[in-house]
Amino acid sequence: MRVVIAEDLALLREGLVALLRENQIEVVAQVEDGPALLRAIAGHQPDLAIVDVRLPPTFSDEGLQAAIEARRRQPALGVLVLSQYVETAYASELIGDDTAGIGYLLKERVGDVRAFIEALHSVAAGGTVLDRQVVAELLAPRDGATEPLSGLTARERDVLALMAEGRSNAAIAESLFVTSGAVEKHITSIFNKLELPACNDDHRRVLAVLAYLRVAR
Repeated sequence: MRVVIAEDLALLREGLVALLRENQIEVVAQVEDGPALLRAIAGHQPDLAIVDVRLPPTFSDEGLQAAIEARRRQPALGVLVLSQYVETAYASELIGDDTAGIGYLLKERVGDVRAFIEALHSVAAGGTVLDRQVVAELLAPRDGATEPLSGLTARERDVLALMAEGRSNAAIAESLFVTSGAVEKHITSIFNKLELPACNDDHRRVLAVLAYLRVAR
């Protein structure tokens, strides 16, 4: 996997580079702002871009906008956005109506190396990864809002939340202390209750995660 990193803080950027290289992930470029990110992507054609939401010069949403533009120019590019805080509006803007190859995580998740590396591989392969705190915000009850996930049981919501984090069935089973068979049954039930069309299960996982975002809109 070939990766470009856009992060203005040198210490964090160098830490990410070292972490990825230790896990046999090639870092082809590291940049500090949005325009440099777009140039690096055009020049190196990476599999994945890791992008800080806030980049120079104003440190508002330059990184997010650069990531969105990068996806417009190269739709197959995986994009993992890192944020200091939970900002569901940014997550929704990034993902839009196409969740394939998109991730949104809090920076603190980098400390869980195994989960972070799994997230990178998932996004690069076309999966969707949302931070658990983002998922919690998206699922928070809203006055007057129609709840599209109201038919799910508490356990099915737990499973869907872990799916949104990019977890595999085995990882979900380990987290919930159940068997892989039980997880598969819950996922099948989720697909049925959300009336997702019969197709590749990986694609249906993405559609299920998209249902989360519709809660927030």
